[in-house]
Amino acid sequence: MSIQDLIDDFAFLDDWEERYRYVIELGRELEPLSEAEHSAGNKVQGCVSQVWLVSEVRPGPDGTPSLHFRGDSDAHIVRGLIAILMRLYSGHTPAEILAAEPRAVFAKLGLDEHLTPQRSNGLYSMVARIEADAKAHLQPAGS
Repeated sequence: MSIQDLIDDFAFLDDWEERYRYVIELGRELEPLSEAEHSAGNKVQGCVSQVWLVSEVRPGPDGTPSLHFRGDSDAHIVRGLIAILMRLYSGHTPAEILAAEPRAVFAKLGLDEHLTPQRSNGLYSMVARIEADAKAHLQPAGS
Protein backbone atom coordinates (compact mmCIF):
# COMPACT_ATOMS: atom_id res chain seq x y z
CA MET A 1 0.00 0.00 0.00
CA SER A 2 1.40 3.35 -1.02
CA ILE A 3 1.10 6.56 0.94
CA GLN A 4 -1.39 7.79 -1.70
CA ASP A 5 -3.55 4.70 -1.06
CA LEU A 6 -3.47 5.57 2.62
CA ILE A 7 -4.47 9.19 1.91
CA ASP A 8 -7.34 7.91 -0.25
CA ASP A 9 -8.46 5.52 2.51
CA PHE A 10 -8.46 8.34 5.06
CA ALA A 11 -10.53 10.53 2.72
CA PHE A 12 -13.09 7.72 2.40
CA LEU A 13 -13.60 7.46 6.18
CA ASP A 14 -16.27 9.83 7.45
CA ASP A 15 -15.12 10.80 10.91
CA TRP A 16 -12.09 10.75 13.14
CA GLU A 17 -13.35 7.93 15.33
CA GLU A 18 -13.31 5.69 12.22
CA ARG A 19 -9.89 7.04 11.22
CA TYR A 20 -8.44 6.31 14.68
CA ARG A 21 -9.78 2.75 14.46
CA TYR A 22 -8.17 2.45 11.04
CA VAL A 23 -4.82 3.74 12.38
CA ILE A 24 -4.97 1.15 15.18
CA GLU A 25 -5.80 -1.55 12.61
CA LEU A 26 -2.73 -0.52 10.56
CA GLY A 27 -0.59 -0.98 13.65
CA ARG A 28 -1.74 -4.57 14.03
CA GLU A 29 -0.13 -5.34 10.66
CA LEU A 30 3.39 -4.37 11.77
CA GLU A 31 6.05 -7.04 11.55
CA PRO A 32 6.96 -7.93 15.13
CA LEU A 33 10.32 -7.01 16.59
CA SER A 34 12.36 -9.59 18.46
CA GLU A 35 12.96 -9.23 22.17
CA ALA A 36 16.57 -8.23 21.41
CA GLU A 37 15.35 -5.47 19.06
CA HIS A 38 13.39 -3.91 21.93
CA SER A 39 16.72 -2.45 23.05
CA ALA A 40 17.85 0.93 24.34
CA GLY A 41 19.74 1.49 21.07
CA ASN A 42 16.53 1.13 19.04
CA LYS A 43 14.39 3.16 21.41
CA VAL A 44 13.18 6.52 20.08
CA GLN A 45 13.78 9.40 22.45
CA GLY A 46 11.15 12.12 22.74
CA CYS A 47 8.11 9.83 22.72
CA VAL A 48 5.79 9.53 25.71
CA SER A 49 5.06 5.93 24.74
CA GLN A 50 7.75 3.30 24.40
CA VAL A 51 8.81 3.28 20.73
CA TRP A 52 11.49 1.21 19.00
CA LEU A 53 12.62 1.61 15.39
CA VAL A 54 14.96 -0.70 13.49
CA SER A 55 16.48 0.25 10.14
CA GLU A 56 18.11 -2.14 7.69
CA VAL A 57 19.87 -1.44 4.41
CA ARG A 58 18.72 -3.66 1.54
CA PRO A 59 19.35 -3.48 -2.18
CA GLY A 60 16.50 -1.87 -4.08
CA PRO A 61 15.13 -3.17 -7.40
CA ASP A 62 17.90 -1.39 -9.31
CA GLY A 63 20.60 -2.39 -6.82
CA THR A 64 20.68 1.00 -5.12
CA PRO A 65 20.69 0.63 -1.33
CA SER A 66 17.37 1.42 0.31
CA LEU A 67 16.35 1.60 3.93
CA HIS A 68 13.71 -0.68 5.37
CA PHE A 69 12.20 0.13 8.72
CA ARG A 70 10.39 -1.90 11.30
CA GLY A 71 8.98 -0.62 14.55
CA ASP A 72 6.93 -1.28 17.64
CA SER A 73 5.29 0.57 20.51
CA ASP A 74 3.46 -0.21 23.71
CA ALA A 75 0.56 2.04 22.58
CA HIS A 76 -1.93 0.92 19.91
CA ILE A 77 -2.36 4.32 18.26
CA VAL A 78 1.42 4.82 18.14
CA ARG A 79 1.83 1.42 16.48
CA GLY A 80 -0.55 2.73 13.81
CA LEU A 81 1.50 5.90 13.42
CA ILE A 82 4.59 3.73 12.98
CA ALA A 83 2.74 1.81 10.24
CA ILE A 84 2.03 5.13 8.48
CA LEU A 85 5.70 6.08 8.72
CA MET A 86 6.70 2.68 7.30
CA ARG A 87 4.52 3.38 4.25
CA LEU A 88 6.05 6.82 3.86
CA TYR A 89 9.71 5.87 4.30
CA SER A 90 10.44 2.14 4.14
CA GLY A 91 11.95 0.87 0.90
CA HIS A 92 13.30 4.26 -0.17
CA THR A 93 16.86 5.43 -0.63
CA PRO A 94 18.37 7.70 2.01
CA ALA A 95 18.18 10.64 -0.44
CA GLU A 96 14.47 9.99 -1.09
CA ILE A 97 13.81 9.78 2.65
CA LEU A 98 15.53 13.10 3.24
CA ALA A 99 13.61 14.71 0.36
CA ALA A 100 10.22 13.54 1.67
CA GLU A 101 7.86 16.12 3.09
CA PRO A 102 6.19 14.38 6.02
CA ARG A 103 4.33 17.48 7.23
CA ALA A 104 2.48 17.68 3.90
CA VAL A 105 1.50 14.01 4.14
CA PHE A 106 0.40 14.37 7.76
CA ALA A 107 -1.69 17.41 6.77
CA LYS A 108 -3.39 15.42 3.98
CA LEU A 109 -4.16 12.68 6.50
CA GLY A 110 -5.39 15.25 9.01
CA LEU A 111 -2.94 14.06 11.64
CA ASP A 112 -1.65 17.57 12.25
CA GLU A 113 -5.13 18.61 13.42
CA HIS A 114 -6.24 15.49 15.28
CA LEU A 115 -3.25 14.33 17.30
CA THR A 116 -2.57 15.62 20.78
CA PRO A 117 0.56 17.77 21.12
CA GLN A 118 2.30 14.87 22.90
CA ARG A 119 1.47 12.43 20.08
CA SER A 120 2.58 15.00 17.47
CA ASN A 121 5.89 15.49 19.29
CA GLY A 122 6.36 11.73 19.40
CA LEU A 123 5.52 11.41 15.71
CA TYR A 124 8.12 14.03 14.80
CA SER A 125 10.66 12.35 17.11
CA MET A 126 10.15 9.18 15.03
CA VAL A 127 10.56 11.19 11.81
CA ALA A 128 13.78 12.73 13.19
CA ARG A 129 15.10 9.25 14.02
CA ILE A 130 14.29 7.97 10.51
CA GLU A 131 15.96 11.02 8.95
CA ALA A 132 19.03 10.52 11.17
CA ASP A 133 19.26 6.89 10.02
CA ALA A 134 18.96 8.05 6.40
CA LYS A 135 21.72 10.64 6.90
CA ALA A 136 23.95 7.96 8.42
CA HIS A 137 23.49 5.79 5.33
CA LEU A 138 23.66 8.56 2.75
CA GLN A 139 26.43 7.77 0.31
CA PRO A 140 28.84 10.60 -0.41
CA ALA A 141 28.81 11.92 -3.98
CA GLY A 142 31.02 9.85 -6.25
CA SER A 143 30.74 6.64 -4.23
